[in-house]
Amino acid sequence: MTQSDALSEKVYVELVRSLYANVLPSKIMLGITGLYVLLIGRSAGDPALWTIGLAACIACLIRVGITVGLRATAMTAALDRPAARRLELSYAGPYYVYSILLGSLGAYVFAGPDQAAQMLTICVLVGYGAGVATGTGLRPMVAIPSMVMALGPTIIASAVRLEPIHAGMSVIALAFLIGGSQSVLLQHRLVTIEIGKRLTSVSLARRDGLTALPNRLALSEHFEENAMLLGAGSAVAVHYLDLDGFKPVNDRYGHAAGDELLAAVAERLRGAVRSGDVVARLGGDEFGIVQFGLNRGEEAELLARRIVAAIAQRFQIGEDVIEISACVGTVVSSESGTDLESLLREADAKLYQAKRDRSPIRTVV
Repeated sequence: MTQSDALSEKVYVELVRSLYANVLPSKIMLGITGLYVLLIGRSAGDPALWTIGLAACIACLIRVGITVGLRATAMTAALDRPAARRLELSYAGPYYVYSILLGSLGAYVFAGPDQAAQMLTICVLVGYGAGVATGTGLRPMVAIPSMVMALGPTIIASAVRLEPIHAGMSVIALAFLIGGSQSVLLQHRLVTIEIGKRLTSVSLARRDGLTALPNRLALSEHFEENAMLLGAGSAVAVHYLDLDGFKPVNDRYGHAAGDELLAAVAERLRGAVRSGDVVARLGGDEFGIVQFGLNRGEEAELLARRIVAAIAQRFQIGEDVIEISACVGTVVSSESGTDLESLLREADAKLYQAKRDRSPIRTVV
């Protein structure tokens, strides 16, 4: 695999992970779908409408269940392109089915005379389209077909009525659909470029000579620049990790192999962190990672688990297969004015506590 192909794979994996980053909007949509079907079903009293609506609710429930069930794997496992592709298809399948059923329900409502139901329908569809663009926008092949399948049937059903209001609604909805699709494509291009830059570590100038990761000074500068941007309810996580079994590698295979192993570890860490997170080499076999913009402490624990899983995979160093592991100490803080060195010291203490407890991860909030 060429360096360009390797980078492309890592970018793709990162984009697929974004699909599973936030399950809450899908849960909210499940509740909205249930309420929507209940309201229009009671209003119309139509068995066909109830049937389509119930199918849509079931599809949405399955969609939420699959996302919740696979989220830990998506966010923590060491993924290659085939594994990421399977996760993407698992996500997209029920997403498409739900979009088709929601679109069919909207078209059925607009083919009828109930204007109140039509008003509620267009509200739900536009909200769903906006949610799709926001939640899955980094994967256009999921987002754009879903928006077309949800809004398209209603646009057509409304247009064929040949009434000024319905024709105008169709034109406006179509304009929103086109504009939303363009925004998704633009967002995808921009984020893909940004992730590529982050993965190749060109965003920070000060580098560790061996791994090309930011060094401790660069990490400190980045922390100070971004700590002021923390919003209300937002938190920062600092991870301190070191490698278990690294010294025996130096003793058995030599320092050149140890250096090559550290460079390979750095490459895996780049691929494990989220877009916007920063990983740095602190010295020796110790690394630090800073996560900004956390809404829940669970996000920090998921990254810690992903790091442990990534390092646990075998390394091919020359003709030798080497196995090591990582131990992580994590601190999550929402307090303004906290300095990086204090958080690193606390995370380091948690790291050694984790070693004493024989647990690869220890988190404190």
